[in-house]
Amino acid sequence: MNQGTIILIGLIIVLIFLFISTIKIVPQRSAFVVERLGKYRDTLLAGFHIIIPFADKVSYKHTLKEQVIDVSAQICITQDNIAVEVDGVLYLQVMDAKKASYGIDNYPFASIQLAQTTMRSIIGKMELDKTFEERDHINSTIVNAVDKASDPWGIKVTRYEIKNITPPQSIKDAMEKQMRAEREKRATIATSEGERQATMNRADGDRQELIARSEGEKQKRINEAEGQAAEILSIADATAEGIKKIAAAIQNPGGHEAVNLRVAEQYIEQFGKIAKEGNTLILPSNLTDVSSLVATATSVIKQQGKV
Repeated sequence: MNQGTIILIGLIIVLIFLFISTIKIVPQRSAFVVERLGKYRDTLLAGFHIIIPFADKVSYKHTLKEQVIDVSAQICITQDNIAVEVDGVLYLQVMDAKKASYGIDNYPFASIQLAQTTMRSIIGKMELDKTFEERDHINSTIVNAVDKASDPWGIKVTRYEIKNITPPQSIKDAMEKQMRAEREKRATIATSEGERQATMNRADGDRQELIARSEGEKQKRINEAEGQAAEILSIADATAEGIKKIAAAIQNPGGHEAVNLRVAEQYIEQFGKIAKEGNTLILPSNLTDVSSLVATATSVIKQQGKV
């Protein structure tokens, strides 16, 4: 192989190299910043591109995907002078590749530092208990602060999430004791409430029982009174009915004789009782006169009825 052939092969290799160097293929969701002779020329997005060899150069490559950056733990002092260790995760995205290249030297590091300083500032205005309750407020405040500061860098901060808030061990022990005391307090209150409710239920049950018993006694007395009234009415009705029948029987033939006979029998019966109970007995002079006997017997029966 002579010298001319070698030179030709060398030229071909150089041309191939130059041709390859002019071709730039940008992946999807990526951006290449091209400088021409050290000055910004263009931003190449996804696809096939051709640049001028030696004059053009891809100086910066950026991903346009959302990036997740871990914010390492740091010590923050709360408003009540308690040192807590806080770490988190920062989510950001390159919106302008040119600004991200020339606006700041290292935008991930700058974003982390800004998130940490903002975190210390926010927690310094809160008491320890509030830091656990106000996580959403802390996250949104950090996002607003970092996003506003990173706007000239072509960066968009989408969100920030606190991973852990770790207080000192002594504070953990005190918080555990406080939670235990709170649980015991709630248990005591619940027990007392249950006992109070049970006492009220028992008292209400006793009251209902007494009311029901008194109502039953009242109804019993009403029923007895109604029964006695009904009994008296029945006796009165029966007596009246008997008198009516006696009156009707007297009007019948022989009725007066039957009455006189009955009166005589009553007279004899009552006379016998008087003879047994008393020491003195007055006999009528006309004891043999039947009409006088009946009249006397009737008088005696009336007197006995009054007694």
